[in-house]
Amino acid sequence: MRRLFTLIILLVLLAAAGLGYYAYRPLPLPATPFEFELKQGSSLKRMARDMQQAGLLQQDQLFVWLVRLLGKSGQLKAGNYALERPVSPLELLEIISKGEVIQRQISIIEGWTFRQLRAVLDASPDIAHDTLNLTDAEILRRIGAAESHSEGLFFPDTYNFAAGSSDLAIIKRAYHAMQQRLQEAWAGRDAGLPLQTPYQALILASIVEKETGTPGDRAMIAGVFVNRLRKGMLLQTDPTVIYGLGEKFDGNLRKRDLLADTAYNTYTRGGLTPTPIALPGMDALQATLHPAQTDALYFVARGDGSSQFSSNLTAHNRAVNQYQK
Repeated sequence: MRRLFTLIILLVLLAAAGLGYYAYRPLPLPATPFEFELKQGSSLKRMARDMQQAGLLQQDQLFVWLVRLLGKSGQLKAGNYALERPVSPLELLEIISKGEVIQRQISIIEGWTFRQLRAVLDASPDIAHDTLNLTDAEILRRIGAAESHSEGLFFPDTYNFAAGSSDLAIIKRAYHAMQQRLQEAWAGRDAGLPLQTPYQALILASIVEKETGTPGDRAMIAGVFVNRLRKGMLLQTDPTVIYGLGEKFDGNLRKRDLLADTAYNTYTRGGLTPTPIALPGMDALQATLHPAQTDALYFVARGDGSSQFSSNLTAHNRAVNQYQK
């Protein structure tokens, strides 16, 4: 019995030594960098087998024993991983248990429409396309948005995400980012603006975004629109007409387009448009809620991205003749 007990002790020590050697020995990588995926809902054994089949592990069962010995069976996280150098099984376990997945990026650009945003998400190979067959209204319901129209609700920024993340999750983050920044900007707005709600500010900011060619003109453009709203003048801004034309717009805005009445034609209808016409950035929001103090009521593009501002129609017509004709 004493010999048997000694033999068992020796075997345990040898096994522990072998497992220890295994745990700290770097795993050879099939390629550098080496990417692999652990699927959602996989068991520990399934994950180990997937890593073995990918060429990362030579012995999947040894990795399973190591994970169980350290009590981390329920801590492994699914996702896409990348290894830039050989790591030991112990380091690999640490990476997976912490969920250090590959981070991808996607940029949402100021002035985009929601259609353009959806197209970019649909084209990304790193995103799970859960919205592919959903309408805009269904997407809003899925992310818990209170609004009935999707335009303008998503904050332009660069978003990091784990490869394989749902496009719904990215859209939801952009929605909440816009809600937060809009509310903060609204709380600090100038007094006396002809805007009754944060949503109206969002609408006007989207128009300012689309009309701005040079950042230095942004506050002046906002000032013109605020002045026109105060006086009950038509906004008369081309980007709203173009938005109302939708897919019918061929790149050339004609006089008949300006005369054709739609809900977004600010040459035929007073006040703001029913919804935003694009995604406004933070600068457009700030300019809208802190417009330049000016008596200007008109502006025209100079042709170099900047605008010429005028306080009366006579001066504006001269500017049009100078820069447009």
